[in-house]
Amino acid sequence: MNAVSSFPYLPTASTTPLGMEVLRGLTARTKRLSPWLFYDERGSVLFEAITELPEYYLTRTEREIFAEHGDAILGAAGDSAQAILELGAGTAAKTDLLLAAAVRHRGEVAYYPIDIASSALDQARSRIAREMPQVSVQPIVSDYTRSLGELPGSERSRLVLYIGSSIGNFEPQAAAALLRRLRRQLAAGDRLLLGVDHVKDRTTLVRAYNDGAGVTAEFNRNVLSRINAELGGSFRPRLFRHRAVWNDRESRIEMHLESLVAQEVTIAALDLTVRFRRGESIHTENSYKFTAEAVKALLARGGFAPRQHWTDARSWFGVYLAEAV
Repeated sequence: MNAVSSFPYLPTASTTPLGMEVLRGLTARTKRLSPWLFYDERGSVLFEAITELPEYYLTRTEREIFAEHGDAILGAAGDSAQAILELGAGTAAKTDLLLAAAVRHRGEVAYYPIDIASSALDQARSRIAREMPQVSVQPIVSDYTRSLGELPGSERSRLVLYIGSSIGNFEPQAAAALLRRLRRQLAAGDRLLLGVDHVKDRTTLVRAYNDGAGVTAEFNRNVLSRINAELGGSFRPRLFRHRAVWNDRESRIEMHLESLVAQEVTIAALDLTVRFRRGESIHTENSYKFTAEAVKALLARGGFAPRQHWTDARSWFGVYLAEAV
């Protein structure tokens, strides 16, 4: 590929996290891309739009739990709520309810939202500063899925929020490993509040990931646009169909991008040509669904002891408080 040498990202692209993930995923026998690739600036905006869709019950239901049980959750967290950290905070839209409960309990709260999208964190900081001046917001731009680094607030008792069922995007072993990495950064007695989506009927699950307005389809295809923009790819996103399926054996929703035609795609920064058969897909996301027993087993594997949990009236979603032990 003669044009490759002139592409500005070539010297380092194959060693960046993005380049390595794309190279590894698109040269695998079964093509796949990690869901963290969704969250460039446009992807983060699209995901916020997804959370407002009528089919996407997850955010709405979890928010209902926080609205009804926020005071009980913060009361059960006790002294661990001196500092509140949130993994994958985004714009912290749901977190407002928990922060308000924390203010009622403690008066002042230190809040550390952690996310890869700096623009979302900026929105969270400005809104919370305006609406809840008792909350000291200290954003951290970081990809927690790759490295937690040293978590702030070690001089205080900490409550870590990992909500939105984000843990469901990880394979079971990787989910347990992430929790173990988190546990190593915490002191005994620190708490984790984990939000997870429960198993339910197939129709409801599939509709949540294949909405009628096509926003989730745009979110899924945006990963191809990101590769084009950052790695010089030649993907034509409209030649890929968004597909969401329920895998009952694995207890997960799978998202795929299915090639509508036989096609060839080049990625200049990686000096890579990728060929697709018609109907061949890229597996872009898993979203595991849990029973209460499965959540407690996962927490135990991660080094946490379950303490209490709260659900909505239909038990569609669960929020689990656990202690680092």
